[in-house]
Amino acid sequence: MEYGKIESVTKDKICTITFSHPKSNSLPGDLLRDLAKQITLCGESDENNVIVIKSEGEKAFCAGASFDELLDINDFETGKNFFMGFALVINSIRKSPKFIITKVQGKTVGGGVGLVAASDYALALKNASVKLSELALGIGPFVVGPAVERKIGKAAFTEMSVDFDWRTAAWANQRGLFTEVYNTINELEDGVEVIASKLASSSPEAMKELKRVLWEGTENWDELLEARAEISGKLVLSDFTKEYIKQFKNK
Repeated sequence: MEYGKIESVTKDKICTITFSHPKSNSLPGDLLRDLAKQITLCGESDENNVIVIKSEGEKAFCAGASFDELLDINDFETGKNFFMGFALVINSIRKSPKFIITKVQGKTVGGGVGLVAASDYALALKNASVKLSELALGIGPFVVGPAVERKIGKAAFTEMSVDFDWRTAAWANQRGLFTEVYNTINELEDGVEVIASKLASSSPEAMKELKRVLWEGTENWDELLEARAEISGKLVLSDFTKEYIKQFKNK
């Protein structure tokens, strides 16, 4: 369980992918790659028409990158390889012919914000605040940046990146990161079920074409996100980043 796990269940044409990790649903490199693979497999399957991504529990949705793994990175290739995990997840969502709904039940940081932003439809609980903390770490939100900027615009992305403080779910909703915000977990679960059921009964071919249209202009993201992973892969080696993570873990 220290590694985390991915579970996938298909029912009534809905593929639900659940990721979990004991440290606030953070994302180590191997878990990121497994998540990307599972999104791709669900997208290729004729057994479902829509994908729902969620994390385990009722607290944090995602704490972002695994600090333990970041601290162990000692060379550029390892650094790039780690951040490529986020690139693979974002690109698997982008390329999937199925619409992807994300259920956000709690706080979301860094790479988790990128996952939410890449999703086609995100539903959240009212206490699901978000922040991009990468600049504080000294690595910058480079890999998730294109997905976040595409969803909320450059001005709001700049605001999140430069002033790396928490933004409320209402703020995220107003800027388009969250499609709907709910007061209770039961209302959130009902909201996810309603939109997932609608899409599950819709035309797969029509949804595939609409998904393609909605993602027009992102055809270069395989190369773009790899280049961004290289930037973070270099920066994560800095003394600044190593010291920040050590201090954070010692709090």
